[in-house]
Amino acid sequence: MSLADFILPDIGEGIVECELVEWRIKEGDFINEDQSVADVSTDKALVEITAMHTGRVNKLYYQQGDIAKVHTPLFSIDIEGDSDSENGAGSHVAESEKNTAVDVTKNADESALNPEKVKIQNNALATPAVRRIARESNLDFTLVPSSGKDGRVLKDDVLNYLSADAVSTKPVVNTPSLEVAQLDHIEPIKGVKAIMAAAMSESVATIPHFTYADEVNMSELMALRTELKERYAKQGIRLTMMPFFIKALSLSLKKFPILNSQVNEDCTELKYLASHNIGMAVDSPSGLLVPNIKNVKDLSIIEIAEHSNRLTEQARAGRMSPNDLKGGTITISNVGAIGGTIATPIISKPQVAIVALGRVQTLPRFDVEGNVTAQKIMTISWSGDHRVIDGATMAHFSNTWKAFLENPASMLMTMS
Repeated sequence: MSLADFILPDIGEGIVECELVEWRIKEGDFINEDQSVADVSTDKALVEITAMHTGRVNKLYYQQGDIAKVHTPLFSIDIEGDSDSENGAGSHVAESEKNTAVDVTKNADESALNPEKVKIQNNALATPAVRRIARESNLDFTLVPSSGKDGRVLKDDVLNYLSADAVSTKPVVNTPSLEVAQLDHIEPIKGVKAIMAAAMSESVATIPHFTYADEVNMSELMALRTELKERYAKQGIRLTMMPFFIKALSLSLKKFPILNSQVNEDCTELKYLASHNIGMAVDSPSGLLVPNIKNVKDLSIIEIAEHSNRLTEQARAGRMSPNDLKGGTITISNVGAIGGTIATPIISKPQVAIVALGRVQTLPRFDVEGNVTAQKIMTISWSGDHRVIDGATMAHFSNTWKAFLENPASMLMTMS
C-alpha cells in the first residue's frame, strides 16, 4: 500500500470552501472505490463525495462541522495494491483526486449529527444551513414547526421560533443562548454566502452596469401556453412560461451573439461563446440558486421544460448538481414570480447581461384601432456590461426577444 491524500475536488463554480456535514467513514475503515465517504454543504446544495481508490483510511483532516477548503486534503488513505509511493505515486494520486466526481445526494442522516449540539428527528428535513443555525443556537430542532414542503423546516421557521415572545416556555438545550437570540442574533457570513457577497461586490465595482427596461404584451403567449399545458400535463410535463422565455432568448442570441460573450479580466478580449447555457434564478429554501440549461439552441421547448422542471425541483430540495451551476452564459431572473414589476439585476461575472422579469399584470392598452382593451403586460429589465454592449444594441436585442414572445408563432416557425 502507499499513503496518499484525497484532495477535495471542485464542487461548484466559484466555490472555494464548504462545510463538512457528515463523515461516512472513520479512521481505520477499509473503503472501496466510488464508496461514499462524506457529505459536504455549500449552503446551497448537499454534495456527496466519493472515494477515488480502494484502501484503508489513515487520517481525517476535518471534523464534522468544520469548513473544508477546495483543493486541500480531506483525508489520507493507504491505497490497496500500490507500492510506488517512493516513486511519486502519492503525489500523482493526490493530483488525480482533483478530478474526482461529485454527485448530489439525499439529505445526510440526521442521527449522525452530534446530539449534544442539536436534536433532530430522523424524519426531519432541513438544509445544512438551517441545521447550522439551530446547532449554533443550541436549539431543540424537534420542537420547531415546519412550513416547507413535505415537512421541511425552513430558515424562517427556525428564526421565527428563536424570535418568539420571551415569555414563551419553549424548551431549549441552553436557555442563555435563546435569550441572546431573542435580542440580537449574529450570523457569520461565510461559505457560499461570503462568496456571493464578494462576487456581487466585485461585479458592481468592476462592471459598468446600465439598465434598459420595456414592456412585453404576454396575451398571445399566455393563451398558447394555456392551450398546450393540459396536453403535456398528460405526459407528465409541467409547461410553464419559462421554457418559452428561454427558447426565445436563445433564438435572439443567434442574431446578437455579443450578448452571449465574456470579457477577460483586463477587458482586452471578448470571447464569443458557441453554447447558449441559459441560467434561471430559483428561490430555494436555502437561498438563491442559478442553475443553467446547457446548449439551449439545440433543444425544443418541451425539452427545455423537462430540464427546467428538474433543475427547479432539485434547487428547491437543496440537491443541485455542481455541473448544473457551472458554465452559464446569460441569466433570467423571474422576480415577478415572487412580486414586483421592475428590478435592477446585477450581472453574474463574467457574463455580460442579465434580465429580470416582472409579474404579469392585466392593464388597459390601446389596440391598433385605438380602442382600450385589457392586455397581459410584463415589464422586463435588462442590465448590460456597458464596456461591450451599448444602449442601441441592447434595445435591438430586447426588441427581437420581445417580438418572439408577443408573436409566439414566429418563434415556432423560426425553430422549424
